[in-house]
Amino acid sequence: MKLIFKIKRFNELSLIELYNVLQLRSEVFVVEQNCVYQDIDGKDEKALHLIGTYKNEIVAYVRIFKPGDYFDEASIGRVVVKQIYRDRKWGYDLMQEAISATKSELNETNITISAQLYLQKFYEKLGFVKTSEVYLEDDIEHIQMKRK
Repeated sequence: MKLIFKIKRFNELSLIELYNVLQLRSEVFVVEQNCVYQDIDGKDEKALHLIGTYKNEIVAYVRIFKPGDYFDEASIGRVVVKQIYRDRKWGYDLMQEAISATKSELNETNITISAQLYLQKFYEKLGFVKTSEVYLEDDIEHIQMKRK
């Protein structure tokens, strides 16, 4: 069973899609990770939104930025897979799709991410390399990583 992916600009998201994306992000980044932070950060309007659905439910998501909108290079962030589906390794499918979309939609291959430290090996398997020391972002250890 595979995810069905679609990519949309902010103004192309339906109200239901936007609500479900924000619900998923809150479910994982705020509740599951027990981290009170401002998820709705004013950057969604600039991003491309890659949505992964399974049986018509949004279960995976990332947002993609062109160079200069988040980092100097193109970037991928808010990488999330609904907890009950993580055993299917859909995070890899999601990131591979995001990397491909960064190239096809933005014509960019240099990508920067701010990765949670515990996911370093996951991102390394996707070709990312650590480029910073550990830093705290919303009280969670992160590192910057790049892929060329």
